[in-house]
Parts: sequence; C-alpha cells; structure tokens
Amino acid sequence: MAYFSKHYHAPGTAPGTLVSAAPATQPVSIHLIDYTEDTVEEERLATPEECQAYLERDTKTWIQVNGAVDVNTLRTLGDMFDLHDLALEDVLNSGQRPKMELYDDQLFLIAAMPMMTDGRLEVVQVSLFVGTNYLICLCPLDEDPFEPVRKRMRQPNNRRFATRGIDYLLYALMDLITDSAFPVLESFGDTLETMEIELLEKPRQQTLSDLHHLKRELLFLRRVLWPQREVMTSLMRLEDSLIHPDTLIYFRDCHDHSVQIIELLESFRDMATGMLDIYLSSISQKTNETMRVLTIIATVFIPLTFVVGVYGMNFENPDSPWAMPELHWRYGYPMVWGLMIAMTGGLVWFFKRRGWW
Repeated sequence: MAYFSKHYHAPGTAPGTLVSAAPATQPVSIHLIDYTEDTVEEERLATPEECQAYLERDTKTWIQVNGAVDVNTLRTLGDMFDLHDLALEDVLNSGQRPKMELYDDQLFLIAAMPMMTDGRLEVVQVSLFVGTNYLICLCPLDEDPFEPVRKRMRQPNNRRFATRGIDYLLYALMDLITDSAFPVLESFGDTLETMEIELLEKPRQQTLSDLHHLKRELLFLRRVLWPQREVMTSLMRLEDSLIHPDTLIYFRDCHDHSVQIIELLESFRDMATGMLDIYLSSISQKTNETMRVLTIIATVFIPLTFVVGVYGMNFENPDSPWAMPELHWRYGYPMVWGLMIAMTGGLVWFFKRRGWW
C-alpha cells in the first residue's frame, strides 16, 4: 500500500481546473431514481443531459453515477445543477480527506468507503451533491454499492423515503458508507486472532512482516475514517434548510456507528502493537533458551576437557616423583571415564536441583 495515494493538479494550477487522473477505460453508468410519495420511477440514462427533464418536476431525484467519471460528464452535471467548480475539482482529485462543504443552497460531501478486495484494503472516495430536491452520488466503482438502498426504496410498504425529504436519502447512503467499515474491521479482527495464535505457538519471520503490513493498513484506515467521524458530527449539528430537524436523529445514529468504528480501530491498533511486543519477547525468550542450553552443554564439557587435557600431557618419566602413575596403571583408562561420568552426572543433578535445566 502506498503511503501517498492522492491525485492532485500540478502546483500553480488555477482553482477549479478539471483534469482527469487517467483516461476512462469504459463509459460511466448513470442510474436515476425519481420518486414521490406515491411513485418510484427508475431509469438508466445514456448521457447526463437526460437528467434535465427531471429538474422541472416536483419530485425527488437520485442520480447515481458509477465508474471513472470523465471531465465532460462532470462539466455537464456541473452546468446543469450549478455545482461549484472547487467541488467538481475535488471529485476528480481522488484520495481527498472526508469533508463537508456548504455552497449557498447546496451541500457537498466527500466520504470514504472502505472495502476488502482480494484480501487487500481499498478505500473508495464517494462524492455527494445534495440540493433541495436532488442528490447526485458519484462513485468510481463499476458495480453499484448502493443497491441495498435502492431495494429498500422499491418496497411498497417502506414509506420513509417517500414521506421524508432528500436528506433522508443522504442519511441512507452515508449510513451504508459508514457501516461498510464493520466487515473490514471484522476481517482485521480475524487476522489478528490468527496472528496471535501463531505468535504464541510458533512465531515466524513472515509473521513479523504480516504484522507490519497490518499495522500500516490500520494506520491508513484510521487516517481516513477519523475525519469522516468529524463529517458525521457536522451533519448531526448542521442547522440548514437542507437537513430537516426530524432527520438529525438518524444522523446521530450514524455518528454513533462512526464512534464505534474508531474505537474498534484504536483497539485493533493497540492489539497489533502489543502483538509486536509479544513477537519480540518470544524471539528473545527463544534466544535465551537456546543460549541456556548451549551454556549448560559448555559447562558440562569444561571439566571433561580439563580432565582429558590433564591426562593428555603424557608426562611418563618413571624416575620423576611428579609423574602420572595412572598412565601405566591397568585400570587408569576406566578410572578416567568413571571420573568424567561422575562429574557429568553431578553437574546435571546440580542444574536440575537449581531449576536451570
């Protein structure tokens, strides 16, 4: 994972300049839902210009744009809905910090949606424009992650979307984005549990590498989700006509989820740091045990080496009173072996009694 993943314009570029990070590999898909208290109408649009017809209706409109949006599509939406140039620039510049901006009668939000892709952490930037009776959501994913919200809107007995304003739709999308962190944290929790068992039973060098990688991902996720909690706090306390007072309680619930996620994230970071200490302690203990065994072996063989060295000097002058009588003794050789075995047994008994072996 790269430490710096933000796309940005060259220094000195005029504010509001729209430049794509890379050419789109396939066209974006535009899914429009126009609804009232009685009807829900869905359309797949081929071009963003087709949204113009829905602006004149007295309805609520959700425009979902999926895929890598190009500059022309973004400019068309900007001219049609009078979107601010700085907000459009933030849409193209991926890797933005989650934030909320209020432009006259329009609300602009950037949210971060974490997800696991092939076992790797990926954070998707979702941009939302909220007006009096419309909501534009831009997501760079080819597959629409907001289909569960759309299914709830299709249910005939679900009247919350129909009877409430466009701010309730904003809550539903932000709630899905916020709660998408729970499966990611659950995956991290399973990984930490597996690593903890491995550290206690048989730590490996690869375990240390995996642990460092996990700590980097947790740090990156914290850097992204911490400002998102601030966004939920701002939404919960926003005093504007776009957010009705009866919807604030739902944003408070979403803020509560954000707090839970940050708390879980902090707990996992502490666990990862503690597991790193456990790994270092396990390696140190393993090294100490190896050194203890080697020290015991060396201690046992030091007196044996001394005995062998003494009887290997071969001073056998028969006229000298200091000559070794054992060199010519019939039982000299067994006597030396018996002495060495007795010394070894005595050392082993001493080590066991002291608890060193």
